[in-house]
Amino acid sequence: MGRPGAVIEVDRNTPPTMFHFGEGMRLERLPLGSRILYPPDPIEPIVHAERAIRRALAKPLDDDPLKSLLRAGMKLTIAFDDISLPLPPMAAPDVRQLVMEEVVELAAEAGVEDIQLIAANSLHRRMTADEIRHIVGDRIFTTFWPDRLYNHDGEDPEGNVLIGKTANGEEVTLSRRAVESDLVVYVNLTLVPMDGGHKSMATGLGSYRSVRPHHNVKTLLGSRSYMNPPDSALHHACIRQGQLIEDTVRVFHIETSVNNHSFPTVANFMQKRETDWTATDQASFLALKQLTDVAPPGIKRSIFHSMRAPYGMTGVHAGQVDVVHEKTLENVRRQMLVEVDGQTDIVTMGLPYLGPYNVNSILNPVLVVCLGLGYLFNLYRNKPIVREGGVVIMEHPCRYEFDSVQHPSYIDFFDEVLADTTDPALIEERYEQRFAEDPWYRQLYRKSHAYHGVHPFYAWYWAAHALQYAGDIVVVGGDRETVHRLGFKCASSLEDAFEIAEQTVGRYPSVTHIRTPPLMLADVR
Repeated sequence: MGRPGAVIEVDRNTPPTMFHFGEGMRLERLPLGSRILYPPDPIEPIVHAERAIRRALAKPLDDDPLKSLLRAGMKLTIAFDDISLPLPPMAAPDVRQLVMEEVVELAAEAGVEDIQLIAANSLHRRMTADEIRHIVGDRIFTTFWPDRLYNHDGEDPEGNVLIGKTANGEEVTLSRRAVESDLVVYVNLTLVPMDGGHKSMATGLGSYRSVRPHHNVKTLLGSRSYMNPPDSALHHACIRQGQLIEDTVRVFHIETSVNNHSFPTVANFMQKRETDWTATDQASFLALKQLTDVAPPGIKRSIFHSMRAPYGMTGVHAGQVDVVHEKTLENVRRQMLVEVDGQTDIVTMGLPYLGPYNVNSILNPVLVVCLGLGYLFNLYRNKPIVREGGVVIMEHPCRYEFDSVQHPSYIDFFDEVLADTTDPALIEERYEQRFAEDPWYRQLYRKSHAYHGVHPFYAWYWAAHALQYAGDIVVVGGDRETVHRLGFKCASSLEDAFEIAEQTVGRYPSVTHIRTPPLMLADVR
């Protein structure tokens, strides 16, 4: 069992804390009296993952054993989460591979021949063959790719079916293959409390018509913490959609959780608190820092994106969605929760190189906002770490740099939409539909490896709560023109950022630094 998360108060003997700075890293000294929030250490994984998976399938929660649901002549669909999680990607074998191999083996024993596997990528980009192979493993990939193992296409007019509307009028569409199946087995990996549950099917195998009812400004402003489902209007909408799906399609849910062992041996010092660094850790930090200080951005990204995390599986549950997901969330909270006493005037965070939407790609400026103000800001329950009207300070190079293959609509969003307004509600009203229905973006989403045309809008809406709540946003080390286009203030150093922040919160503010990754969930009281 690892140590619980820690809240450390900075004194004169506290070493500098590490800020992940884009594709590099920095050490920064925080003002005396600042708090540093450290995530818990990795909890012990299940020793025999395959055995635990077999037990879960044989003794599911509020459902029949999977073996009894399989029969010759049936149509079986296996859906699984895409590359957007976990972050960094998991070292082989991915737990989803282990689960799917057990499911396929049971299906073969039962004589099931009509099996298809779908990556539930929703409006995310299509994964490459190598990316899918890494998740499902060689055996499944070789057997099923590409005709019976493929990416979901949320824009295929023949491949998606409108199955109805919820009592609140939310449309629900689903993959035709899933609707016409005798059984859908959904294989989930829950990294943070926002993942899994009814959201898996409703979003993963949905379309723009079914995603927009909860990925909109009103709903996200009503989701005061995406990471605490009871307080999230997003999750309530997904539950309503999911209940309609469960009434229409026979779904057997399998959810897994992992610990937060996020870095391989060469970078394991990033897993530790600076006070615990050994001489070897310090040497590793200096060597990697020197390399990233001089290497071009593309080389640095290649180094970091090549890392695979040695996560260990901490739980696996199968059966009916609600009871399964509650068990999963218990394991996730056990790994992530850090108790925090009170809010702060200023919160600081160093943004890492990787978020859910730039795997093997560039963290462009819009995704910087999504990662910092959408995800890291919202890693709390009860109330945010920073007080209302307080200041968020983020460190990132924030260059005008985009991946034209993965993020073509992001480029136009930054150049055209943000030049007009940064207000999420106005952006939604003036521009969303045009981007969402643009035939060129639609073609790139369907045939290339581009995120859907509407995706940069959702990335921006994800930050709507933080943009409304915070008194100011300051970016340290960012390209000045780019940062100003985002609507934020720019500082050349952390010390300068604190001086800017004091104009909003007053002198001698309280300061809290979120030391990530690994991720944590702040329980703020």
